[in-house]
Amino acid sequence: MNRSVDYGTRQIAFSLDRRARKTMDITVDPQGDVVVVAPIDTPEEDIAARVRQRGRWIVSQQRYFSQFRPRSTPRQWVFGETHLYLGRQHRLRIGDASALPSVHRSPGVLLVNGVEFNDSRQLQRIVLAWYRQRATELFSLRLHHCIQRFDDRSITPDSMTIRVMNSRWASMSTAGRLSINPLLVRARVSEIDYVITHELVHRAHPHHGPEFWAMLEAVMPDHAIRKMRLERMLS
Repeated sequence: MNRSVDYGTRQIAFSLDRRARKTMDITVDPQGDVVVVAPIDTPEEDIAARVRQRGRWIVSQQRYFSQFRPRSTPRQWVFGETHLYLGRQHRLRIGDASALPSVHRSPGVLLVNGVEFNDSRQLQRIVLAWYRQRATELFSLRLHHCIQRFDDRSITPDSMTIRVMNSRWASMSTAGRLSINPLLVRARVSEIDYVITHELVHRAHPHHGPEFWAMLEAVMPDHAIRKMRLERMLS
């Protein structure tokens, strides 16, 4: 059931789930959605009051998660334009239009074959396919590296998939499935490691409570710096 309460000049919308329990719990998921789990017999006014009481924390969590949502300057997908790969700008150069679609990287350059000079859609398809290919290879290696930071190997995900997500760089399901956005391959390796490590901690602690932050701090003391760099680079 969906509800909302006034909080200052804004409204906080939330979904309500009543269960046979004694306590009320409020969470904010990575999409910024607020979920309230309350005892079956809790009055509506008590639930609304609790949401208002937690309003400052809710807004803070929503702002926090918004920082992880991909925000990229719209691209024209034309030759001569620059695109990031592993934190460095690379200029798109035209290769052999009659060759099979492919991308060859050299310092500062992505040479694209199999596309005519003015075919922006085909250029985009080829480069994004190359991003996905590189992401699949690189993220598997970085996942193995990041797992070594933990003493408890139970944080190892059951599977890893590469899929485009409109509002997130990565996610860890409660079933242990790690999903990573292929566009994260535009970031530096240190920031890629941050995103993966952040999600591995979620394997042990699904919510951003004290235990989550304590574990992240223990395995990656500079996580805040890496997060800031990621935001600056891909905002």
